[in-house]
Amino acid sequence: MVDTEEGGLYVVKFRGAGQGAKVLVSELIVGGLALRLGLPTPELALVEVSDRFGRSEPDPEIQELLRRSHGINVGMRYLEGAFNFDPTAAGDLVSPELAAKIVWLDAFTTNPDRTHRNPNLLIWQRSPWLIDHGAALYAHHDWGSVDAERTRTPFLLIRSHVLLAVAGSLAEADAENAAKISPSVIGDVMATVPDELLMDTAEGSGDFPSGDAARERYARYLTERLAARAVWLATATEAQEQLRVEAPQRLEARR
Repeated sequence: MVDTEEGGLYVVKFRGAGQGAKVLVSELIVGGLALRLGLPTPELALVEVSDRFGRSEPDPEIQELLRRSHGINVGMRYLEGAFNFDPTAAGDLVSPELAAKIVWLDAFTTNPDRTHRNPNLLIWQRSPWLIDHGAALYAHHDWGSVDAERTRTPFLLIRSHVLLAVAGSLAEADAENAAKISPSVIGDVMATVPDELLMDTAEGSGDFPSGDAARERYARYLTERLAARAVWLATATEAQEQLRVEAPQRLEARR
């Protein structure tokens, strides 16, 4: 958590950690799409980390992480007092309509990280909030293998989605969400991603010759995937129907 100079606390993801800058790119793109769909998502911000930051850190591993994170990072507004979503305790705070829209977004952006084990949903002021989209858009980790067929591919991991069984009509969510995402909206979202993250030299990124070329590739992937949504939406709908007809597992009791 970082207290910024311009005011307010942000939970910051550092580009020097984990899978690097592409996680931050996913945060900006998927979080930006969620905001434009009207889904409850904390405010996103670009956070500039000074080269003086972390010099006094005694742990050499943490100091190295902070050193690699100098420059632009991504922050999400800190929701004070929020707690992790638990379907058994807060399931009634997520309506079937909202759940369906969230499932739709995660199938569209291939987000595997909204499961019962790790829902990446917070409850704040009795409302759910979407967080942590760094694992989404995993195709961008290997652009060389992303052809038209892979762009249209179903998202099989949607079966593990924490909200799939309780979601309402995915067809209705599709009609509402798809109407809000046009090529110009995708372009606006991509414009929020800075060159420094798209062309991160620390990762040895050689995917694109320029930030504009990278933005164009992401935009084309998202536009083509949206146009082919009948494929991945059918898979999500089938998985939802299967979950609803499966008998609940019996629990065994031992003395």
